[in-house]
Amino acid sequence: MRRLFEKLYGGFGREALFALDAERAHGVSICALQKGLHPVVDAAFDSKLAVNIAGLSFPNPLGMAAGFDKNADVPDALLRMGFGHTEVGTVTPLPQPGNPKPRIFRLRDHEAVINRLGFNSKGHDAALARLKRRRNRSGIVGINIGANKTSENFAADYVAGIKAFADVADYFTVNISSPNTPGLRALQGADPLADLLDRVSEARAQYKPTAGNRVPVFLKIAPDLSEEEMDTIAAAVLASDVDALIVSNTTVSRSAVADHQTAREAGGLSGKPIFELSTTVLAKMYQRLNGRLPLIGVGGIHDAESARQKIEAGASLIQLYTGLIYKGPALPTDIINGLSLAVKEAGVNSISDLCGRSNKAWASRNLPD
Repeated sequence: MRRLFEKLYGGFGREALFALDAERAHGVSICALQKGLHPVVDAAFDSKLAVNIAGLSFPNPLGMAAGFDKNADVPDALLRMGFGHTEVGTVTPLPQPGNPKPRIFRLRDHEAVINRLGFNSKGHDAALARLKRRRNRSGIVGINIGANKTSENFAADYVAGIKAFADVADYFTVNISSPNTPGLRALQGADPLADLLDRVSEARAQYKPTAGNRVPVFLKIAPDLSEEEMDTIAAAVLASDVDALIVSNTTVSRSAVADHQTAREAGGLSGKPIFELSTTVLAKMYQRLNGRLPLIGVGGIHDAESARQKIEAGASLIQLYTGLIYKGPALPTDIINGLSLAVKEAGVNSISDLCGRSNKAWASRNLPD
C-alpha cells in the first residue's frame, strides 16, 4: 500500500497538486486524508523506536508539526499514516482569517516553502468541538496555542488556550516563534518570556483535566537567535516548569535561497534549506540545557538520514511538515524504517541511545548567516 501511494504521488499526483495554488493544494490534501486516502502504518511496529518524555509514551519519535492540521480536521488520519504524534494548530482564541492571499509560496528547486499565513484559524471553539469527538481514541495529539493578531494581551490568549483545551490536549505547545504575527517573537525576550511562562504554569495548575493529569507544556522557539538570545531562553525555561523545547519554527533568513526569485516574498522559510540552521540551534540549545529538558527537532527533515542527524544533534523527538509536500505520504514510513535500521546498525537498544551522539560537532558550528 505504501509503495502504491509512493508511486502515485511520485508520478502524476504531486504534479497535479503543484499545478494548483499552494493553499488550495493543501486543502485538497486535507480532504484526501478525511476520506481515508493515505497509507495506513503501525506507528509502534518497532519497540526500539519508542520514546518516553514529559510523562508521555511516543510509539516512535516522528511527529507532524503544527501548521498542517490547523483546525484539528485530520489528527487520526495522520496518526494512521505512521506518525508517533501530531500537533494541531496553531489555534487562536478567536477565529481570524490570517494575512491576505497569496500567502504560501513554493520554492521547488530548494524543496522549500515561504508562508505568511498569519495564524489563520477557525478559533478555539471549532477545534475543541472536533477534538472532543475523538477524546477516547488512542494516539498523542498536542495542541499548539497562539495569540490573535489584534490581541492587546498575548499572554492572556495563551492562558485562554490552556483553559479551552485542558481536557483534550495530550500536551500544549506555546508558540511564540511565528514571524507572521507582529510582536510575537518579542516574547522570546527575558522578561516577557519569564512572565508568559509563569502565567502558563499558573493556568495549567488552575485548569486541570477532568482526569486530574498534568498536561505537559512545550515551548516553540525561532531559529533566528544569537548566542546571547539562546542563553536568555535557556535560563528562562530552566527556571520554569516547561517540559520540553521545540527547535524550531520557520526562519526569516533568505541566505540559503538567495538565488531564488521567490526569496523576496515576506514570511517564514521552511523545508530543506533550513536544516543546517535549525539543527545548529538545536545542538547549541541541547548543550545549554545539559540534559535537564528534552528537545524536539523541527526544520528541514526530508528523509531518514536528515531525521537521524537531527536526533544525533540532540533531539528526543522530531517533527516535519514541508518535507511531506515534496516527498508525499510515504515519507513517514520511509523515515520510520530508516530510523529502525539506524538503531540496528548502531547496535543500540533504543533510538534514544542515538540522541546527542553528534552534538558536539553540530554545536561547534557557527550560526549560518
